[in-house]
Amino acid sequence: MAASEAYDLVIIGGGINGAGIARDAASRGINVLLLEMNDFASGTTSWSSRLIHGGLRYLEHGELSLVYESLQERARLLRTARHLVHRIRINVPIYTGGKRGMLLLRIGMLAYDLMSFGKPLGRHRMLDRRQFLANEPGVAEDGLRGGAQYFDAQVTFPERLVIENLAAARAYGADVLNYSRVTGIDVDGAKVRGVRYTDEQGGEHEVAARVVVNAAGPWVDHVLGTVNRPMPGLVGGTKGSHIVVGPFDGAPKDAFYVEAYIDTRPFFIIPWNGQYLIGTTDHRYRGDPSDATPSEAEIDYLLAETNRVFPRANLTRRDIHFAYAGVRPLPRQGKKAEGAITRRHIIRNHQRNALGLLSVIGGKLTTYWSLAEQVTDRVVKMLGVRAKACVTRQMFLPGALGTTAAEQMLAELGTVSEQGADRLLEVYGGRTRRILELAWEEPHLDRTLDPARTVLASEVAFAVRHEFARHLTDIVHRRTMLGLSPDLGESVAEAVADVAAGELGWDAATRARELEALRAWNARLRVPVS
Repeated sequence: MAASEAYDLVIIGGGINGAGIARDAASRGINVLLLEMNDFASGTTSWSSRLIHGGLRYLEHGELSLVYESLQERARLLRTARHLVHRIRINVPIYTGGKRGMLLLRIGMLAYDLMSFGKPLGRHRMLDRRQFLANEPGVAEDGLRGGAQYFDAQVTFPERLVIENLAAARAYGADVLNYSRVTGIDVDGAKVRGVRYTDEQGGEHEVAARVVVNAAGPWVDHVLGTVNRPMPGLVGGTKGSHIVVGPFDGAPKDAFYVEAYIDTRPFFIIPWNGQYLIGTTDHRYRGDPSDATPSEAEIDYLLAETNRVFPRANLTRRDIHFAYAGVRPLPRQGKKAEGAITRRHIIRNHQRNALGLLSVIGGKLTTYWSLAEQVTDRVVKMLGVRAKACVTRQMFLPGALGTTAAEQMLAELGTVSEQGADRLLEVYGGRTRRILELAWEEPHLDRTLDPARTVLASEVAFAVRHEFARHLTDIVHRRTMLGLSPDLGESVAEAVADVAAGELGWDAATRARELEALRAWNARLRVPVS
């Protein structure tokens, strides 16, 4: 076992919550180590609906404070992560016989606007039947009474949100390690003393820790199971599934938030990444979160409900580019209905039997920044130090600045097409400059990897050198975002693997294994036609 190092704070979990906490804590001068058992953002963060929203549905359950907090955080992300988070317009149709009528919708819209006061994206509009059909002619006409339009926000690539938080955390001095599985949290005399973990090569390590934050999402209970004394179970996860399809006949130009006919649960149909993201479902899940996949029933449900709302679509399994499922790390709530379980985060202090250990349960992508600040405030008190005040609330993420300069450099370099320039800015924002600088400095990286000239070789090098990528699947799915295209990035995989092999020192056998691992990852996302 490697010699022990010492940290003020060890964070377990490299999703959006862990990344946000690492950045906030490191920016205050706290000595931080973050450990993630797989790749960063490879769990629940990747399998979300990719929205930064107040949660209109939460109004139904009386969670007004959560909606208000979410709307304030939405405004913050639209400013500080403006290259990744964008305004979208959402339509809400109302049909005769539905659970939610026009009056309830109007009240909800007014409340949403009121809680967005001072930070508006635009006020809602109530639409009668004629106006609704004029805006979205592909929607089902039978029973349509009208509806509403309102504004929320979308993060096309939450994976990038995680990576940029981690890059900022490292810039503040944090150590961040992926493929590092925690095998033990050591408690001595009711006080946390350290953490043990195993790296990808099987090497065992231990670090001393004054405080440990368990931000492992749906794996929170698994992490608690590594403590050397009995710990309570905290998580009662629910599974949410999505399907992704291409443009279809009658497809909407804006997003839709629709009440399902089968169970009255609202779901989204969202233009996303040149495709349509449809979901989500909500079912109890008791298995290993790593094994969560959409069931046949969930896929059929999403297809049927979409075809009902857009009758000309006629979507079948053949139209699905890929599908995914994730487990929400919600608090255990017995037999409470899935949709009624709070999405508010809970910070559990295990001070009775493991002083110095905190666990994070639940939470939303939208409110990760607020959660990070709250957790770090607690860590500061537990450490008993005079740390710096929180600065991340108003600070831009690395890619949110320098976009204009990046645009100028793209024009001067001229290697990528106009479509490629747009793609680079959408994925990296101002960090595109650093990718272009690599291409200028190392001529072998100043080339594109696809016929459409949209992918730069220097992106691959940047992912390895500056964004913690260690495997081909990391690069394709969670750095360059090529894995979220209709073909799951396979058309460019060989070319990406060639560049990655040079960066990571792969021999031919290793390169072949990496390509096979990518194909296996993609196979899990594909939906069998029959």
